[in-house]
Amino acid sequence: MGQAKFIIKKRSNGEYMFNLKAGNGETIATSEGYTTKQGCKNGIQSVKDNAPYAEVEDLT
Repeated sequence: MGQAKFIIKKRSNGEYMFNLKAGNGETIATSEGYTTKQGCKNGIQSVKDNAPYAEVEDLT
């Protein structure tokens, strides 16, 4: 199995977005749209910085 990775794409409307793919290639998260590639990269960095500390809130 491979390593998880972020994939940056450009949407047909010109916005940038990213997918977080698991090691098996499955998409496990999809971002909002960003107007700039740098904004998209900042979003990736935010996930990297904050996800290890994120709590789980179960609303079921």
